[in-house]
Amino acid sequence: MAKLRHLFLRIIFSVFLALLLAALLYVAYVFIDYYRVDDNIELEVLNPVEGSVSAGDRYRIVSWNIGFGAYVRDFGFFMDGGDESWARSKGILLDTMDSINAKLSELDGDFYLVQEVDKKATRTYHVDETALVAGNLPTFSYVFAQNWDSPFLFYPFTEPHGASLAGIMTFSSKGISGAVRRSVPVEEGIMKIIDMDRCYSTTRVPGPDGHELVLINFHLSAYTSDGKIAFDQLKLVLNDMQTEYLNGNWVIAGGDFNKDLIGTGSKAFGIEGAEYNWAQPIPAEVFQGYDVTLVAPYDPENPVASCRNADSAYWEGQYQVTVDGFMVTSNVEVCGAEVADTGFAWSDHNPVFMEFILR
Repeated sequence: MAKLRHLFLRIIFSVFLALLLAALLYVAYVFIDYYRVDDNIELEVLNPVEGSVSAGDRYRIVSWNIGFGAYVRDFGFFMDGGDESWARSKGILLDTMDSINAKLSELDGDFYLVQEVDKKATRTYHVDETALVAGNLPTFSYVFAQNWDSPFLFYPFTEPHGASLAGIMTFSSKGISGAVRRSVPVEEGIMKIIDMDRCYSTTRVPGPDGHELVLINFHLSAYTSDGKIAFDQLKLVLNDMQTEYLNGNWVIAGGDFNKDLIGTGSKAFGIEGAEYNWAQPIPAEVFQGYDVTLVAPYDPENPVASCRNADSAYWEGQYQVTVDGFMVTSNVEVCGAEVADTGFAWSDHNPVFMEFILR
């Protein structure tokens, strides 16, 4: 009996050591495989078209975080408190992307800023979503900037999130003369694995007399332990905007701020008692010293949020907030900005759009 007990304990101990070794090897793999893309990487302009912008003409720009095509109306993401990680199926993913593309076309933009587009990811069955979105806008020039290329994340254990190569796309119907990818600060230590790599892209559209319309597309950090990181990222964008403005260019930045652009959380949309702290307001002093204005799409007569908290299936009392919007330099006249209400049918974000005139 003593020998059997001893053998049993040795087996248990061996299994424990094997599991511990596997865990240590996995952690080592995640940190060794992690990398950041260099700053100021020139981006390839794809499907080049001819054209330029003109002062005095009215244009429309659309921004949408499409949530990698997985966030159908009843989807709850594991990092937001839900229990899902992948798109439900490849078929559902493709149907959702079709609906997203149809909505993008319906919004009839001259320029599009699209975030969280998977190029090759476990969670989206290795479907190249960048090709799907670009194929829907065949008359537009575009660039793709890699936002992250994460190692294989073995969580949730029942449906591991896997590896994700994803990014942001900028489209212009007026042509693109050049574009670069700018790296932004992220957290250090283990939190960098969660926040992954981050960037924004700067895309140049030709204008009159050597001037340019500069479009900045971003998806700022959300899953951080230090809320200061997103403000540091925002400061870099503002610095670039100010430099371009002083050089005589028009600048529009837009995307997913992951900050409360209205400043009152869900209360702006008539929802009480549903509060989270991941989307904090942007202090007014952040914009001091810049010839830049924040444009938060909001109609008090018909308030529509741009984002829901994906902790469960969508319901009307769920936490909602506007984190998607634009910033413009003083030489850009804003004619209006709105949230397009999709009922969160295809993403945890609604698209936002802005009409403007270059002065």
